[in-house]
Amino acid sequence: MVMKKLCQLLNKKEDELFNELSSTFKKKITQWSYFINWKKVLQNIKPIEKELNLLNYLIGKNNLQKETVDLLVKYPETIKAIPLLLAIRENSLEVLIDTRNFIYREFDFSKRKYSKEEIKSFADFILKSGLGELLKGKKIKNLVDYATGVEVGLDSNGRKNRGGSLMENLVEDFIRDTCKELDIEYLPQATAKKIKEKWNINVQVDKSSRIIDFAINKNGKLYFIEVNFYGGGGSKLKSTATEYIRMNEYWNEQGIEFIWITDGAGWQSTLKPLREYFDKADYLLNLEMLRTGILKRILNNGY
Repeated sequence: MVMKKLCQLLNKKEDELFNELSSTFKKKITQWSYFINWKKVLQNIKPIEKELNLLNYLIGKNNLQKETVDLLVKYPETIKAIPLLLAIRENSLEVLIDTRNFIYREFDFSKRKYSKEEIKSFADFILKSGLGELLKGKKIKNLVDYATGVEVGLDSNGRKNRGGSLMENLVEDFIRDTCKELDIEYLPQATAKKIKEKWNINVQVDKSSRIIDFAINKNGKLYFIEVNFYGGGGSKLKSTATEYIRMNEYWNEQGIEFIWITDGAGWQSTLKPLREYFDKADYLLNLEMLRTGILKRILNNGY
């Protein structure tokens, strides 16, 4: 029977249950932690804060080339702070300086000692990269503040990953409360090794790098939970549904119950692959179903 276990548990027909699930997806799960990881930003600034303050000396200097060389000669450690000022994570770069003959100049920002010629090349780097104009024209007031802003910009690239973490955090709140109430244990980011170490249960995995978002152990019976949120559509949704059909079969063959918890407005335009999963698996849930206590009912039902 299609979705036999969940349909029986809720006493609902397949179409009724799927329509209920697909009509209650959340549009957004944005939380305060989504915007900027301030702890990470400040941690990245702290190791070079002294060097940035030394470079502040260059702000407003007219003879910037000479002043930069003099400063870097006296404080070569300031060189390691240069990449961040240009939103660069790499410690070394090759810059094409001759576009006719394809001649490159290499810049290594991680060395402890530099020759006078290398120092001059880094001064040249600052000027030609555009930083020189900002410094000379006093368009930057403080390089620590400026670098903090750069870090904020770089950190914003991580919002996509944080979106996934937000969903995991939301779901974990429900899992934690449910497991505490039922006096059972769960593991976040579970691997076969962790499961063996914690519960002495052997699990066969399809690949050594397999990480399960959450594993729940109820009296030796395992429940594996995968979690994701899709705010927008795309081919990723279809491939995920296809992968989870196979994953559901793989875990079921080992007597493990597989629960997929997914949500997001992205599914509204990609319902067909979700329905395909729904028709072939036992448990497909969204956040609204979690809110109504369905996880406790599944675990209490003893399938």
